[in-house]
Amino acid sequence: MGSTALLALVSGNMAFAAVTPEDVWKSWQETLTTAGQTVAAESEAREGDTLVVSGVTITSESDGSKAVVSMDEVQFTDTGDGSVEIFMPEEFPVNLTVPPGEGETAPTEIELTVTQTDMVITASGAADATSYAYDVPTMAMEVTHLQGVKAEKLDLTAKMAVTGAKGSYTSTGTTDKALATEGTAASVAINVVVNDPETSSKVNFTANIADIAGKSAANLIGGVDMADMNAALKAGFTTDSTLTYGKVDYSFDFADAEQSGASKGTVDGGNVDVAIDQGRMAYGFGNKAVAITVTGSTIPFPEVAVKFAESAFNFVIPVSKSDAPTPFAMLTKIVDLTVSDEIWAMADPTKTLPRDPVTVILDAKGTAKLSVDLLDQAAMAALGGAAPGELHSLDVTELRVKFAGAEATGNGALTFDNTDMTTFNGMPAPTGKVDLKVVGANGLMDKLVSMGLMPEDQVMGFHMMLGMFAKVVEGEADTMTSTLEFKDKGFFANGMQLQ
Repeated sequence: MGSTALLALVSGNMAFAAVTPEDVWKSWQETLTTAGQTVAAESEAREGDTLVVSGVTITSESDGSKAVVSMDEVQFTDTGDGSVEIFMPEEFPVNLTVPPGEGETAPTEIELTVTQTDMVITASGAADATSYAYDVPTMAMEVTHLQGVKAEKLDLTAKMAVTGAKGSYTSTGTTDKALATEGTAASVAINVVVNDPETSSKVNFTANIADIAGKSAANLIGGVDMADMNAALKAGFTTDSTLTYGKVDYSFDFADAEQSGASKGTVDGGNVDVAIDQGRMAYGFGNKAVAITVTGSTIPFPEVAVKFAESAFNFVIPVSKSDAPTPFAMLTKIVDLTVSDEIWAMADPTKTLPRDPVTVILDAKGTAKLSVDLLDQAAMAALGGAAPGELHSLDVTELRVKFAGAEATGNGALTFDNTDMTTFNGMPAPTGKVDLKVVGANGLMDKLVSMGLMPEDQVMGFHMMLGMFAKVVEGEADTMTSTLEFKDKGFFANGMQLQ
């Protein structure tokens, strides 16, 4: 909610200008209303080339939460060259109300104070196609009251500072708005410190993020309740955004009368992508060169260290009922994961297992046909335990698991006959094949037996199963391959029919 309010005041102010100051103010109100927010003002007065709007409030509400941005005055100045400059207060409050959580009887009231220095917002163009440029050297947001108590009395520090924010913004349309924005920030710094003398506890968190860049595009539809996302999508609402960032570092520590702990970490860079329209919902994130360490009084060794070279998670899924199969995709990846020797020593003190980096990758795509809209809560509830649609195809482009000297890889493609739910016991009958290759599996199982982690008879049974499903590759030590094929209503492993 706080982010929504701040975006409303920053991007909103920079996004809704026109040829004259009056048109700027009118467009601002229309667009924020289209986005599901409420804009109000106590008075409007023209003073020479400037429209002065006093007592401005921007209110956002969602699921019982509420955010109100209050500004004593906003000025819209005609520069005389076809553009309008927008000036906001250097300091103003944002009041948040969060509904009570489990076991609570009253909502939480939080007041944030926003400060900004030398902000410049310039709008130019036509009333229905306006371009904006903004430059915000510094901006800060800090918690100043919590439940009506001043932060200093609570011994609380919670603030965020942004430096070097620049970008541009374009707004086209009248009742319906097409918005596009692009911007960068040199850095974001976050600091939270909480001291509670009554419990002798302390919490300290800091984070720094460098080289932030983002792009977004959205279509906002007038007269649509944005709280009903399913209806908004059917009306034409869309959004697509990408955020990238550079070096990240953080530190966290806590202590009370009984225990203490700390963590710190770094990330070399990453990304977050979000998109939704009537046809699909997409979400993804990724990080590179992550290193995290954890210490604590309850940890039985000095430090836990975790590192990995790359991680990613992405999915694209259909969200609307359709008569034809619609594409979906998913990716989960973690590459070259390592943990400190202290963790390994708990399970393998004799160093029997190779402590090679661990990699897990699953990259798949396919098609599915939905019988209901996924964002229609009533329709989803009516399904009970039934599936919301049908799986029509699945293509595994990459499967890779590497652990303790063993590695499994694979790929394959299947199609599914949803008219046949009996051949494979309630699953649509598949057609297609999957190719697998496993290296080092026998060696890994033998090591697990020697460590006492697997019973020998269980491993013998696993070896027998591998003999049924896999074949040895001549000339390659401890290497097996398998082709699993579904055809003619049957299941085959390396050409041998098993069902």
